[in-house]
Amino acid sequence: MTRAVNHAEAGACDRADAALARAFGVLGKRWSALVLGSLRSGPAGFRELSRAVEGVSDSVLSDRLSELTEVGLVARTVEAGPPVSVSYELTSGGLALIPVLTEISRWATDHLPHDKP
Repeated sequence: MTRAVNHAEAGACDRADAALARAFGVLGKRWSALVLGSLRSGPAGFRELSRAVEGVSDSVLSDRLSELTEVGLVARTVEAGPPVSVSYELTSGGLALIPVLTEISRWATDHLPHDKP
Protein backbone atom coordinates (compact mmCIF):
# COMPACT_ATOMS: atom_id res chain seq x y z
CA MET A 1 0.00 0.00 0.00
CA THR A 2 1.44 3.34 -1.04
CA ARG A 3 0.74 6.38 1.03
CA ALA A 4 0.18 9.74 -0.62
CA VAL A 5 2.87 12.23 0.31
CA ASN A 6 1.55 15.28 2.08
CA HIS A 7 3.84 18.19 1.20
CA ALA A 8 3.39 19.77 4.63
CA GLU A 9 4.43 16.49 6.29
CA ALA A 10 7.37 16.15 3.93
CA GLY A 11 8.50 19.69 4.77
CA ALA A 12 8.17 18.99 8.50
CA CYS A 13 10.20 15.79 8.10
CA ASP A 14 12.87 17.67 6.15
CA ARG A 15 13.06 20.29 8.91
CA ALA A 16 13.21 17.59 11.60
CA ASP A 17 15.95 15.76 9.68
CA ALA A 18 17.90 19.00 9.34
CA ALA A 19 17.51 19.69 13.07
CA LEU A 20 18.71 16.17 13.92
CA ALA A 21 21.67 16.61 11.59
CA ARG A 22 22.57 19.88 13.37
CA ALA A 23 22.16 18.29 16.81
CA PHE A 24 24.26 15.25 15.99
CA GLY A 25 26.82 17.44 14.25
CA VAL A 26 27.59 18.69 17.76
CA LEU A 27 26.55 15.81 20.01
CA GLY A 28 27.81 13.10 17.69
CA LYS A 29 31.42 14.13 18.10
CA ARG A 30 33.32 11.82 20.35
CA TRP A 31 33.41 13.03 23.98
CA SER A 32 30.84 15.85 23.57
CA ALA A 33 28.01 14.08 25.37
CA LEU A 34 30.37 12.88 28.11
CA VAL A 35 31.63 16.43 28.67
CA LEU A 36 28.05 17.67 28.92
CA GLY A 37 27.16 14.83 31.28
CA SER A 38 30.16 15.60 33.46
CA LEU A 39 28.91 19.16 33.92
CA ARG A 40 25.43 18.12 35.06
CA SER A 41 26.45 18.33 38.73
CA GLY A 42 27.71 21.90 38.40
CA PRO A 43 30.64 24.01 37.25
CA ALA A 44 34.03 22.37 36.83
CA GLY A 45 37.53 23.39 35.89
CA PHE A 46 39.50 21.91 33.01
CA ARG A 47 41.45 19.45 35.21
CA GLU A 48 38.26 18.24 36.89
CA LEU A 49 36.71 17.60 33.50
CA SER A 50 39.85 15.89 32.27
CA ARG A 51 39.66 13.47 35.20
CA ALA A 52 35.90 12.99 34.83
CA VAL A 53 36.03 12.19 31.11
CA GLU A 54 38.45 9.32 31.29
CA GLY A 55 40.50 8.79 28.15
CA VAL A 56 40.06 12.20 26.52
CA SER A 57 43.25 14.06 25.62
CA ASP A 58 43.73 17.64 26.76
CA SER A 59 43.69 18.94 23.18
CA VAL A 60 40.43 17.15 22.32
CA LEU A 61 38.82 18.24 25.60
CA SER A 62 39.84 21.82 24.83
CA ASP A 63 38.34 21.51 21.33
CA ARG A 64 35.07 20.06 22.64
CA LEU A 65 34.74 22.73 25.32
CA SER A 66 35.34 25.44 22.71
CA GLU A 67 32.73 23.92 20.37
CA LEU A 68 30.16 23.44 23.13
CA THR A 69 30.76 27.03 24.27
CA GLU A 70 30.46 28.33 20.71
CA VAL A 71 27.05 26.67 20.20
CA GLY A 72 25.80 27.91 23.57
CA LEU A 73 25.59 24.68 25.54
CA VAL A 74 28.46 25.49 27.91
CA ALA A 75 29.48 28.80 29.48
CA ARG A 76 33.14 29.57 30.16
CA THR A 77 33.92 31.84 33.11
CA VAL A 78 37.35 33.33 33.79
CA GLU A 79 38.02 34.57 37.30
CA ALA A 80 40.92 36.96 37.75
CA GLY A 81 43.52 35.64 40.11
CA PRO A 82 45.94 35.26 41.24
CA PRO A 83 45.80 32.57 40.18
CA VAL A 84 43.52 32.99 37.18
CA SER A 85 40.89 30.23 37.12
CA VAL A 86 38.59 29.08 34.35
CA SER A 87 35.41 27.14 34.95
CA TYR A 88 32.80 25.64 32.68
CA GLU A 89 29.12 25.12 33.34
CA LEU A 90 26.01 24.17 31.44
CA THR A 91 23.85 26.94 30.03
CA SER A 92 20.07 26.61 30.00
CA GLY A 93 20.40 24.91 26.60
CA GLY A 94 22.94 22.48 28.01
CA LEU A 95 20.77 21.78 31.06
CA ALA A 96 17.82 21.06 28.74
CA LEU A 97 19.90 18.29 27.14
CA ILE A 98 20.54 16.37 30.36
CA PRO A 99 17.17 14.53 30.40
CA VAL A 100 17.68 13.66 26.72
CA LEU A 101 21.17 12.31 27.38
CA THR A 102 19.81 10.32 30.33
CA GLU A 103 17.18 8.75 28.07
CA ILE A 104 19.78 7.96 25.37
CA SER A 105 21.90 6.29 28.05
CA ARG A 106 18.91 4.25 29.23
CA TRP A 107 18.11 3.29 25.62
CA ALA A 108 21.73 2.23 25.02
CA THR A 109 21.69 0.09 28.16
CA ASP A 110 18.53 -1.65 26.97
CA HIS A 111 19.23 -1.97 23.24
CA LEU A 112 22.94 -1.90 22.44
CA PRO A 113 25.43 -4.67 23.14
CA HIS A 114 27.65 -4.08 26.15
CA ASP A 115 31.38 -3.74 25.68
CA LYS A 116 33.21 -6.96 26.20
CA PRO A 117 35.54 -7.04 29.22
